[in-house]
Amino acid sequence: MKQLDIKKLKENIEIRAAKNVAEANIGAAGIAVTQNDNTVYEGYFGEMTQQNGEKIGEKTMYRLASMSKPVTSAAIGILWSRKLISLDDKIEKYLPCFKDLHIRTLDANGNVADLGAVKTPPTVLHLLTHTSGIGSDAVFGVAANNFTSEEMATLESSMPAYAEWGTAFEPYTRQLYSPLEGFDILARIVEIISDMPYDEFLKKNIFTPCDMPDTTFAPTKEQWARMVVMHNKIDGKNAVCEMVEGAVFDRISTTHFSGGAGLAGTLPDYLHFAKMLLGKGEYNGFKVLSDEYISLMSDPQVPKSIMPGNERWGLGVRCVAHENYGRLPVGAFGWSGAYGTHFWVDPVNRITAVYMKNSAFDGGSGAITSAEFEQDVTSAIL
Repeated sequence: MKQLDIKKLKENIEIRAAKNVAEANIGAAGIAVTQNDNTVYEGYFGEMTQQNGEKIGEKTMYRLASMSKPVTSAAIGILWSRKLISLDDKIEKYLPCFKDLHIRTLDANGNVADLGAVKTPPTVLHLLTHTSGIGSDAVFGVAANNFTSEEMATLESSMPAYAEWGTAFEPYTRQLYSPLEGFDILARIVEIISDMPYDEFLKKNIFTPCDMPDTTFAPTKEQWARMVVMHNKIDGKNAVCEMVEGAVFDRISTTHFSGGAGLAGTLPDYLHFAKMLLGKGEYNGFKVLSDEYISLMSDPQVPKSIMPGNERWGLGVRCVAHENYGRLPVGAFGWSGAYGTHFWVDPVNRITAVYMKNSAFDGGSGAITSAEFEQDVTSAIL
């Protein structure tokens, strides 16, 4: 393990943040880094505010988007650790509507074409590693525009619609990101096995043990007031991006507990979750996940033949698999969100790092601010 130079870390982060604020690249951002369970840096930047007009701080709420996925992986991990589910279980075991799943694509005219039933029924592992094809590729872009509010009202109501749209390819022959549907199916499976609404399962088994009181699918009126304003950059200046009222992600109802993208929460909350992952599933003496599941989660589960390159999927997280990645060491794992949130866990150097912002123009795994943050932390390691 190598130590962080805390003075250098502070300098790196604050010089970068000042530049990004001045250039309207960020409207508001919260940043935290820990090493050996100690918070070595925490800071808040930007001119944009919470919905209530107050400056951002540790109580500010952010839309987590796809940083919901590692939480869903942890939920599956809890059931796996209790021997209530296998990663090799077929989805149809819990959701019969996915039996006889068909491969669908778009033809040259943009119409949906049916290529026949899959030979390999998708499994829990396939969903966790984005190798199921469900929710992936252009056909699901069309699907997203055709799902009705009734179909998307809850996890349960969405399952038949997801099944009807099928999969984009034969499971485990390709890897292609599933922004929403794959992890929504996992969340629904958690509900079925636990006989609990997904939000209640998370609160009981993850949020309360990990001291995450503000993490939720359905913010209260008081929490909405603390939600950071969505930032945009127009003509080089800060602008406010109006969101669908009452929806945390896109237009999805807060009664639909989206395991793929539905959570909102604070910087300290997610930092606690990251510290639990670094602690091999333990937080403040409470064992949330088994050592075995953390090992599986943080280790590449997709073969190079399907996913070549410097990073591969573990279970719901991106894992750095080759030193050529550069910005983080091999063994680091984490993920990002469509609105610019980003985190990773570095077991080698005992570091967790979380970057929170909500932006309409620089988000997802390719966000510039995420890459800069990785570089600024790594270059401060002695």
